[in-house]
Amino acid sequence: SFTQVPYEACCAYVLMVTAVYWVSEAVPLGAAALVPAFLYPLFGVLKSSEVAAEYFKDTTLLLMGVICLAASIEKWNLHKRIALRMVMIAGAKPGMLVLGFMCCTVFLSMWLSNTSTTAMVMPIAEAVLQQLICTGLADSLEDSESAEIAIEIPNVRRVKARRDSQYPTKRDHMICKCLSLSITYAATIGGLITITGTSTNLIFAEQFNTRYPDAKVINFGTWFIFSFPIALIMLVLTWLWLHFLFLGCNFRETCSLSKKRKTRREMLSEMRIHEEYAKLGPISYPEVVTGVFFILMTLLWFTREPGFVPGWTSLFEKKGYRTDATVSVFLGFLLFLIPARHSDPLAPMITWKDFQRLMPWEIVILVGGGYALAAGCKVSGLSVWIGRQLEPMSGLPPWAVTLLACLLVSAVTEFASNPATLTVFLPILSALSETLQINPLHTLIPSTMCVSFGVMLPVGNPPNAIVFSYGHVQIRDMVKAGFGVNLIGVAVVMLAISTWGVPLFSLNEFPAWAVSRNVTGSL
Repeated sequence: SFTQVPYEACCAYVLMVTAVYWVSEAVPLGAAALVPAFLYPLFGVLKSSEVAAEYFKDTTLLLMGVICLAASIEKWNLHKRIALRMVMIAGAKPGMLVLGFMCCTVFLSMWLSNTSTTAMVMPIAEAVLQQLICTGLADSLEDSESAEIAIEIPNVRRVKARRDSQYPTKRDHMICKCLSLSITYAATIGGLITITGTSTNLIFAEQFNTRYPDAKVINFGTWFIFSFPIALIMLVLTWLWLHFLFLGCNFRETCSLSKKRKTRREMLSEMRIHEEYAKLGPISYPEVVTGVFFILMTLLWFTREPGFVPGWTSLFEKKGYRTDATVSVFLGFLLFLIPARHSDPLAPMITWKDFQRLMPWEIVILVGGGYALAAGCKVSGLSVWIGRQLEPMSGLPPWAVTLLACLLVSAVTEFASNPATLTVFLPILSALSETLQINPLHTLIPSTMCVSFGVMLPVGNPPNAIVFSYGHVQIRDMVKAGFGVNLIGVAVVMLAISTWGVPLFSLNEFPAWAVSRNVTGSL
């Protein structure tokens, strides 16, 4: 019988089983995420209905709304127009192309969730990559004799259909990998900049303000001042790292903007891209509607609770009822309603089929599994137990405690969902800071940042899973590149918290708002 086993142990067991399945990919990720759904009720950690409630959260609705918009963008080829426009600006040099995409993604990800940014930018990148691949194939044909062309043309079509296994050259495959990975990392970096940029920043702000109501230090402005330099430094370093890893060190060749140094191949791809853009013709009515919805969604998200001015939610009486999901589901619903005025006068902008094709249910269940695990850790007392194990750290200086916290959080977040990891660690680290008389922000802010660096595996965060599903990248590429990004991230965050973070949040003293909390906590 299970009566003798403490709940903490049961919970730890479920955590380990799920983690092993996630890492080994012995079963599909979505299926592995269902393990807590039957093990928790069996072990008596959570009721079946409680576990079930964890699988469908507000964020799932957010994703559904965004996918409606993404479906419309894809259906009416808006992403292709934006992509070709961007490549025309950045040029076909791979280094500049990757940098251009990264800057674009970082900017979008500041306002949109990382998942939705990746879901939007990835089809654009895919369109560009297919362009480069087709150009490459056409090139290799033109170089061969005209007699062979007739034989090889059907082959091109077959390669296009089976793009996973064949790229014209190894270098093309490397460009595909580099661009795919750069987008997920850029989305992560952009998410750090604003307090609404990613769910973990919001969780931190929520938990922090609940635990220390007197501390009026965290708002949109202070967070932005602290994290914007971090993001800039990380963007440059991550680009250099990916370039070094996949494209080698020859920066002059991959990044020069001068017209002289272009190869015949690059000239061809630029011509091809201009031709493709011309083929799209003038902008159509559905594209305009989609573009307006995109801008509207972004504006409504940003003005909901900007932090430095009252947002549009303050117009309503009851506070805290409307989230980003409300906006995205509402606008997504409207897309099913508005006629596209295309061929059939009554056909809407998108149909349910279009939505179904793009909706990543596996990712929804995966993130749900992460929430379920976190709920189990909280209820069973596993998180409290982990906190007690950390008490011997009291002899260490603050920077060492912070560094250890960062490394620990970065390691755990590779396997668990970011929100789950942070939800488990914030109370532990707050308690630890109070025990050691350090300003809680000294450990909490770096940990919140480092939670986002779970970038080594497809399960670490949904953007990785989206990029992985396009099939250019193997797990080993992700681990190799992600390890570097992880180290860059921890290093830059440590730099920030020990330099410009100190005067910004007055980190050197143990603040009054934490002292009062400490007294009440021990009573």
